[in-house]
Order: sequence, then C-alpha cells, then structure tokens
Amino acid sequence: MALIIVAILLIAFLLIGTEKFTNMNKAAVAIFAGTVGWVLYICYGTDFVMGVHPKEYADFLGGVAPTSLAVKQYIAQNIFLKYVGRAAEIVMFLLATMTIVEILNNNGCFDFITQLLKTRKSWKLLWILSGVTFLLSANLDNLSTTVMMLAVMRKVVQSHRQRILFGSAIVVAANCGGAMTVIGDPAGLVLWNMEKVTATSFSMTMALPCLVAWIVPTWWIGRMLPDHCDTGWTAMPYRGDDTRLTVWQRLLMLFVGIGGLWFIPTFHNITQLSPFLGALCVLAVLWIVDEVYNRRLASSGELARRKVPTALQYETIQMVLYVMGLMLAVGVVEETGAVRWLLEECRVWSSNFWLMGAVAAAVSIVLDNFATAITFFTLSPEVEQNALYWSFIAFASAVGGNVLCISSMSGLALLKMERVPVGWYLRNVGVMAFVGLVAGLILLFI
Repeated sequence: MALIIVAILLIAFLLIGTEKFTNMNKAAVAIFAGTVGWVLYICYGTDFVMGVHPKEYADFLGGVAPTSLAVKQYIAQNIFLKYVGRAAEIVMFLLATMTIVEILNNNGCFDFITQLLKTRKSWKLLWILSGVTFLLSANLDNLSTTVMMLAVMRKVVQSHRQRILFGSAIVVAANCGGAMTVIGDPAGLVLWNMEKVTATSFSMTMALPCLVAWIVPTWWIGRMLPDHCDTGWTAMPYRGDDTRLTVWQRLLMLFVGIGGLWFIPTFHNITQLSPFLGALCVLAVLWIVDEVYNRRLASSGELARRKVPTALQYETIQMVLYVMGLMLAVGVVEETGAVRWLLEECRVWSSNFWLMGAVAAAVSIVLDNFATAITFFTLSPEVEQNALYWSFIAFASAVGGNVLCISSMSGLALLKMERVPVGWYLRNVGVMAFVGLVAGLILLFI
C-alpha cells in the first residue's frame, strides 16, 4: 500500500509538471492525490501506525485492546490533523494576503503604478514594471502580484510582441522578489511556519542572490526591446464608479495593507502565534478602513456593482486548493515511512546536502516549484534552523521556475493571459533566467 500511495504522488507530480500539455489542472490533481492518499492510508492504518508510531499509539490506547475503530481515531486525531493544521496555516495566510491585494486593487490603491509608466522609452518602462513587481512580490504573494502587474501592463503596452517581453520580465521579477522574503513565496512561508528559518536571517541570505537572478535576465530582455514602444495611458483615477476615494485615502489604505504585512514577522516574534493570524489582523484593519471609506457607496447600492478582478479570484482559489492538496499528499507519503527510507538511501549514496540542492534546482525547472520545495523540505527534517540548506532549496525551487515558465504559478498566469509559446520563452528568456539561477546559487555558496 505504501508503494501505491507513493505511485499516486509520483503520477500527480508528472501531471502537475505537464499541465501545459495535458490541460489537467494542477489543483485538481493535487487535491485528488491528497484525498485518495489519506483514504488508502487509513484503510491500512494499523500497519502504518505500528511501523512509524508504535509508542505513541500504545500511549493513546492506554492499555485498551486495539481495534480498527481505535486506530482510525488515532490517525484522525493525532496524525491527520497535524498535516491539516500545517496546510491550513499556509492557506489562511495566502487567503489573507490575496484578499488584501484585492481590497487595495478594487479601491485603486495601485493606480499610482500606472502613473509611473508614462514613458515611451522601453528601457525605462521595463525597469519600472520589473522593479515595482520585485518590491511588491517581496511583500505580497508572487502570484497575486504577477496577475495584478500583468493587468496593469496590458493597459499600457499596446503591442502583443512587446507585451510578452514585458510580461516575461514581470514573471522573473515576481518569482525572484517572492523568494527573497518568507511571506513572498509559499515555499518560504512553509519554512517559516516549520520554524526552519527566521524572517530576518532568511531575507539577509536571499537578498543578493535574488537581486542577481532578477537583474541578469531583465537586462537581457531589455536588449530585445526597441528603443521606444507603443503605449497608452488614462488619467488617474480611471475607475469611474468603482471607487470614489481621494489620493490620500488610497495612500492610507496602501500604507495599512503593505505596512501591516511588514509588521507580521515582528507580530510573530512578539506573540509566537502563527503568522497567518497576523495577516488576518492586517486584513481586518484594512477591511474596516475600506468599509468606512466606502460607506456612502454601500448605502446607495453602488458598492455591489464594483468591478471584481475575476482572474485574480480564480487564480486565488486554484492556488489555495493546490497548496492544500499537495501538502496533504506529501504528508501522507511521509507517514508511510517512504520518506525516511529515501533519506537513508540518499545518505548512503551521498551525505552532501548541497548536492540535493542542486538536484532541487534541476527538478524545479520542469516540475512545479512549490512541489519541488515541499518534497526536499521533507527529505531533510533534521537540518538546523537558518542553515543555508533551507535557503538553497527555497531559492533553487523559486528561481528555477523562471527557466521554463510552466513550473511556476506566475509563469502559468503569463501563459494564460498572453498566450506565450513555451518554446519561445525558453529560447528568449529561459536561457538567461538559467544564467541568473546559476549566478545566484554560486553567491549562496560564498
């Protein structure tokens, strides 16, 4: 049964890695693998529990004779809920940050970005778009940042050929910026929740490699652009009845949203509560401010007609389900004892954790970067806190997604919104993204 459960996970990884070609939604695959895996696990629960948790199970029984009902209760209460809790922490944090992005976006708080883009010089436009994306993705999640910035870029850049170049730069910046902090990428968030890294140490270690991995391919993309590009702008505010906030009200909401996210690591250090609770606190404050500012719209019935970014909503739901399903699927494989066996085999073959990091970088190019990160995090549970290994895996998996585009949620968003051919992306952007990846990995060694 352990082999069957492992096989289900491997098949899920294969389908996730080939989503672009099979059109099989990775969220559906992850949910299927996670749910079916736990159903099969509990069917043979006695064998697994006695093999992995014999002492804990004996304490749970308290001298009572074991029964099939007792082992199911032990699995449900002492094993399954542990993995549900881990996944729920990540999911709740993502839901909170994505909702913060949506509230800010609906109130025109990001309209200032459009005003920065009033230039026809391709080089200047590229670095403004890319730089803003890099900074935002370090504070928000990289998927929401990518979708939002792609939407902004589409309103400014008229040529499709130029849009796919600017869009590629946005994806690279989002993945590199997200990898730089514990709240910018789901993999870093998992490490933080597992207490494998601290927020400050992680960011200090990742800052220079992420900057290099971002600057190298962005500079190359700039060389492919013409000196001037076709652009179009609209005056701020441009949302009509969508919002009636003044500039200062939008700035205050932006400060509450982004500034609150900056405070989350401090909140965690002071209270020792899960980071998702800090994100929910920020969301609650921002939501109240939103309700106060828009109370006139609410009383007039116009609030219900405000435009909602449906693309962001769809990507949000998909990402949340994907993270939940994948963490449950990897968790059930861990509970079968297969991960422990694989780790022992890896140690026999090589005890060099850096070699595992290099393998993670190669795998993340073709497989989803979050799936790669979770797998390699599980393989090395005993590595000490803030070890370079954790940063190595997080960087390799996140930035490796820039090479082939299909292995990151941000890259898939670009493929869907701009219909970018995978082959074109690999030839024109992927090669330099790989150079940036290697340069960043070298800097981590120094």
